[in-house]
This record gives sequence, structure tokens and C-alpha cells, in this order.
Amino acid sequence: MPRGELRIYLGAAPGVGKTYAMLEEAQRRAARGTDVVIGFVETHGRQHTAAMLGDLEQVPRRAMTYRGAEFTEMDLDAVLARRPEVAVVDELAHTNVPGSRHDKRWQDVQELLDAGIDVLSTVNVQHLESVNDVVAQITGTTQRETVPDEIVRAAEQVELVDMTPEALRRRMAHGNIYRPDKIDAALGNYFRVGNLTALRELALLWLADKVDEQLDRYRSQQGIAATWEARERVVVALTGGPEGETLIRRAARVAARSKGADLLAVHVARSDGLAGADPAQLARQRVLVESLGGTYHQVLGTDVPAALLDFAQGVNATQLVLGASRRGRLAQIFARGVGVTTTALSGSIDVHLVTHKQAGKGRRAAAVPAALSRRRRLLGFGLAVLGMPLLTVLLRTLPDLTLTNDILLFLAGVVGVALVGGVWPALVAALGGSLLLNWFFTPPFKTLTIAEADNLLALAVFVGVALAVSWIVDVAARRTREAARAAADAQTLAAVAGGVLRGERPLPALLDQLRETFGLRAVSVLELAEEASGRPERAREEHAWCVVASVGEQPACTPDGGETAVPVDDRITVVLSGRRLEAADRRIVEAFAAQAAVALRQERLAEEAATARPLAAADRMRTALLAAVSHDLRTPLASAKAAVTSLRSHDIEFDEADREELLETAEESLDRLARLVANLLDMSRLQAGVLGISATAVGLEDAVPLALDELGPAAATVGTDIPADLPAATADPGLLERVLVNVVANALRYSPPDQPPVITASAHAGQVELRVIDRGPGIPEDQWEHVFLPFQRLGDRDNQTGVGLGLALSRGLAEAMGGSITPETTPGGGLTMVLRLPAAAQTSSEGPPE
Repeated sequence: MPRGELRIYLGAAPGVGKTYAMLEEAQRRAARGTDVVIGFVETHGRQHTAAMLGDLEQVPRRAMTYRGAEFTEMDLDAVLARRPEVAVVDELAHTNVPGSRHDKRWQDVQELLDAGIDVLSTVNVQHLESVNDVVAQITGTTQRETVPDEIVRAAEQVELVDMTPEALRRRMAHGNIYRPDKIDAALGNYFRVGNLTALRELALLWLADKVDEQLDRYRSQQGIAATWEARERVVVALTGGPEGETLIRRAARVAARSKGADLLAVHVARSDGLAGADPAQLARQRVLVESLGGTYHQVLGTDVPAALLDFAQGVNATQLVLGASRRGRLAQIFARGVGVTTTALSGSIDVHLVTHKQAGKGRRAAAVPAALSRRRRLLGFGLAVLGMPLLTVLLRTLPDLTLTNDILLFLAGVVGVALVGGVWPALVAALGGSLLLNWFFTPPFKTLTIAEADNLLALAVFVGVALAVSWIVDVAARRTREAARAAADAQTLAAVAGGVLRGERPLPALLDQLRETFGLRAVSVLELAEEASGRPERAREEHAWCVVASVGEQPACTPDGGETAVPVDDRITVVLSGRRLEAADRRIVEAFAAQAAVALRQERLAEEAATARPLAAADRMRTALLAAVSHDLRTPLASAKAAVTSLRSHDIEFDEADREELLETAEESLDRLARLVANLLDMSRLQAGVLGISATAVGLEDAVPLALDELGPAAATVGTDIPADLPAATADPGLLERVLVNVVANALRYSPPDQPPVITASAHAGQVELRVIDRGPGIPEDQWEHVFLPFQRLGDRDNQTGVGLGLALSRGLAEAMGGSITPETTPGGGLTMVLRLPAAAQTSSEGPPE
């Protein structure tokens, strides 16, 4: 049976019209004769969406009971039994009620697809797992219902349902999304213009990535290697030379001309693994690329033009930026160079050859380290100077040898010298050996003339072979040393990276690993004062430098205070103390210094983020407070004002009962307003640490009735079970009453009408415990702590039924009195709030013993 196809309607926020568009498609398919059924659609009370359901067949939902509350879910078995061609299943990220076959609705959809049923569904970008943390950072709300990205990416079609933030807010204001009592809070919180704009961009970028995946998959399936300019991608080739920064900035400007273009930097490393480019330069250039919004890549290859073009075609690049050749004119006569070769083979990819200061000046020959140690070279020269004459004496004692044998033995001697001392001792041995062969073994003897042409040819071959062999030996030794050096550098880099990853603070870990790797006494990172930047005369002053990080003993405080100073940029310098490094080591240290600068910037960004986090939290709290208070203050004020205005009206005559009802309404509204203001004041005092507490012995049998009386008629049904012999608690009577009022009011709000809350009390281990038990829907254990956050309700931002201060204030007051409040699950369903207070000290009523 073929698997069904999934079509998803993606939106940036609730209300953009995903469900409406999905139902439009369902109606179109039904009109074409397709068997379409509604598996589950949530209209959220929106009239236009409900009207779009029309006469589509709806599979009855499955009723489920959880913690005493009734819920409805999609009846998966019924849909499978009905076996339609197309099933409409709304809200793909929805979490099913416990007891369902699957935890998530997307798992239900997977089963429908496996059964060969096509599915139409919807999802908002904030429910995608990969962007969940980004959405939380933007909106301040963590979405607990998520769907794995691979489920959405695997859909045959993903259609974006888009709407501008301004249009969406107009829909909200007209009441087309939420009920009127929720509009103000929504517009002031989640549906702010900035939030909606960021979510819209997030949805567009996510969908663009999926389109790129589909395009790459299609080109791969069809075997299309040519570049398709569906999206500008600019690739800049880096050699590790000083011209790299010029090329990167030029490529960034090219990419900036096209909105949404990608910038990619690539370095082609030698496939033999030997060091070629300057690692310090590459490290700095990588930081520059990433700071400009690009990405850095490194590929291996022996043929640089072919490797560059393979990479560019693999990423579907449209433009390639190269630097003009640094090779001199003479060198370009014999070889065209990377730029010219790449341009000739680029095909449809545009190639930009960018000039720079180093163009045409020739490659600066790097200091080539000797292939062999100084000791071996001296030993080689000794063998060449002494060994060739000794070999001559030995051969003179063997008169039966021919000239050919003599040449072969001299050649063996030259090879031996090359193996010991390298090319220059071998060259001395070859030249000396040729002279000795000519003088002692080539007729006419003891002259430098050669009588026979064959002997001349033999001597010439001898010198050529001796030089070639010695050169090969020297190159092999040099390559071996370079490979060992590259391996050591790689191990050092890996050790430093591991130290950074294992360390809690990357910068100290990096500096400490540097110190240990090179056996230094101390390493310090110095920063030049801003006022001294660009002024060399001020940079030489000691107080112009500040030590921003250091490890080891007696770190340098100025660049001149250590043995080696490695500048990172105009203001940052890494100073090494203890010993002077070799030139080859300095290249690696420069790469580490660049990483140290990056780690320093990361630490400072983290510090700035940590500083801004409390400010952002305070801003969110103020925003939530204003959104909540704007409703909760307005409602009781409006009720009280309406009651008083009616009483003062002369147009209507009220009887005694109506007058009493209006007065009671005004009184209840003003009491509610007084409680709200008292909670706000107490919370502000509690957070400021100026709340006055007068602890004394308080009997709960007296405190509980007072709290219930303050709650009015609504608390008349609350049951109490307080033992007569319960010891008194140590508490502030006024604050304890406030705690009880808030906790019991919360229990009343969520308790079913036929199951009112119950208050029980007991004593245990020097504490008095009071339990407020309700049979409401309860709270999942992972959200227990969220209910104690100010201006929160079950972790959401719904403030239409109160500011959400009650439980937060109650916990703060309880802790201020030396107690605590903790939630527990009520057996059978519901929530129990446990208030624990210290028991008052018992005093004996009997006199002293006689």
C-alpha cells in the first residue's frame, strides 16, 4: 500500500489563516469528488473558520476524562476505519490527553499516512523544535508543544500562510481571533509588532531552507551539475595570505548587493597534510568572515582550481571571488596561475579577480627550516672531506678494479654522505669525488684531462646521479620534518581546543593550555586603552595597557614585559613570558592568539547578556503587570462606578432589593480592588526587603475562619477539618490571613462546583501543616514551580482572570515567616497546596516542682 501524502500549512502566529486555508483546500478536493473527512479541526470560536467547515463529513471525536475534567480528541481508530482518501487534522504539534494511543498528534498523523491516507494539517513556526528556544527569546513564552523538524520537512508540500503584522493586529482588534476580553492582553504581549515581524522572518527563513533542500535533492536526482541562480551565493577563496581580508570585504559587498545572498569562504588545504598557509592569518580571516555573517569552509585538494570549482558547484554558488596572482611576471609565463585557470573552467559561475597590494610582487619565500639538524650537517661535511680521500686510498690498493667499479663505489660514498648530512655535504662529496676520479683513476693519470670520451660521459653521469640522489634524500628528509611539524601543530591545536571545551571559562582555559604546551611561565592578554588607540606615543606608556586575562606567575603588564608579544588587532596583544619562542612556534601562537581574542569577545558578550537579563526580566514583568493591571483594575472600578452611577440616577426608581444588590456589587468590586492593591503593595515590599513581620503564636482554628469570611459567600462551601488539639503556629496574623485568602481563592477558582475545596491541618516534627485540597484539573509536576512566578497562570500569559500574584505573594510571605508552600497532587485528581509553619513553643501551665 502506498504511503499517504502530507500537506502542511505553516504560519508565523495564531490567526494568520492556516486552518481557513486548509479547509479551503479540503473543500476544493471535495468539490472534485475526493473523499474528504474532518478528523479534527479546532475553530477556536472563529465564525469564518467554522463556516468553512460547510457540509464536510466530520468523524465524531473521542471523549476522554483526565483528572476529573472532560476532553475531546481525534478518534484515530474511527478515522482509520472510515478510510477516507484525505483526512483533515488540525494542530499537528498538539499534545494528546494522557491515555491516548500516542503522546503527540503528529504521531497520529504518521499512522494515518502509513495507512495510505493523505493528510492536511497545520503548524505554527513557534512549534518547530529547532526554533523553539529562539521563539522563547523573542516572545518571552516557552512553547511546550513542539513537533520535530524532520516531520515537517518530510511533508510533500509545505505552504506558508502569510500575513503582515499590521493586518494580523487589525484582525485581532476586530475580534476575529480571540474573545474581546483577551484582546488587550494579547496585543500588549505576544502580538506586538516586533514579535510578529520576527516570527514572520523566522517562518520565511525556515521555509527557504526547506526549498533549498528540495532544490538540491531535485538537482541530485536529475544529475544536474550546472549552477542554478535561484539564490545568490558568493564564494571567496582564501590562501592564508595577507590579501585575505581585502578579498573577504570585497566578497561581502558583492553579497550585500543581493538581499538574502549567502557568503562562503573556502580554503583549499594541501591533501598531503603538510603546513602551507599561515594558520594565524586563516584564524583571523575566519573570525572576519563569521562577523560579516558568512561561513568558513576548508577542503583538501592537490589541484586548487578543480577543488575550488568542485566546492562552488557543490554549494550552487553563483559568484566566485579570487585574488589577483601574487606570482611574478616570469612565473606567470610558465604557468597560468589559479585565477586564470579557474576563470577558464568556471562555466556559468561568475569569477571576480580582485587586485590587492601583494598582486604581482611574487610570493615571499618563507624561511625554510633546515631538513636536518646542524650536527648531522657537520657530520656530513666531515665525511665528505675525509671520506672521499680515504676511499681513494682504499681503491688505490685494489689495482684490479675498472673505472666503472671505481665510479660506482664513489657514487655509494656520495649517497652515504647525502643520507647523513643532506644535499650540501653530498654536493661537496660529488665534486670532490669527480676530481679524485679524474686525477687518480682516469687516463692520463694525475692530470685533469680525460683522454677518452666514454670516461668523460661516465664522470658526468656520476656527478648527475650523485646530485639527484642527494637532492631526493634532502627533500625526503625535509618533507618528513614538515609532516612531523604539522602533526605536532595539529596535536597542539587539538589539545588547546579540548582545553577550551573542558574549561568552564574558555579564555583562561585557552591561556593555561598555551602556557603548558610551550612551557611558559605566564601568558597574559593585554588591551590598549581606547584613548591610546591609534597613538603610538601613548601606546608605549605603561598605564595605557590593561591586563584583561592572565595565567601563571608574574604575567607581563605591557607588551615589552615579556619575551614574545603577539598582536591580535590594534588593541589586543597576547604576551608570553618565560622563554623566547622559535619562529615556527610563533605561527601557532598567532592562531591561538586570534582564538583568545574571540574567547575574550564571547566572555564580554556573556557578561553583557547577564547584565541585560535582569533588565529584560524586569521589563517583561513590568509589561505583564501593566497588561494585567490594565484589566484587573478596570473591571472592579467599572463595576463599582456603574453601581454608584445607577444609585445616583434620578431617572430610575430602584426598590429596596435592587438598591441592596447594587450596593453589594459596589462593595464586592471595591473589596476585590482593595485585595489587588494590597497584593501589589505587599509584593513590592517583599521584593524590596522592607516587609515588616510581627511573629506570634497564632491558632489556625481562628485564622482559617477569618480568611474564609474575607472571601465572602464564595467560601461558604469550603470544608474544614482542624483538630482541636492542634498546636499554634508561629506567624504574623495579618500576613497569615493574606496567605490563606490567596491560596483558598486559587483553590475555589479551579474547583468544580460540586466538589468544593477542603482545608485540613496537622502537626509533624515541630511544624504545623495546613493543606488546601481541591479537585480541579491539577497542574503537571513539571509546571509546579511556574505557578509561583508573578503574573503567571499555569505558565501562560493569560491575565484576564487576575494578575497571577496570589500564589507568588503567598510563597514569599510564607518564607518571610519562616515557613514554606509546596504543591502536591491530590489523590484522584486535583492539586493540594501544603502550607508549613513553625509550631509555637509550648509553655507549661503548671508551677515549678516542689
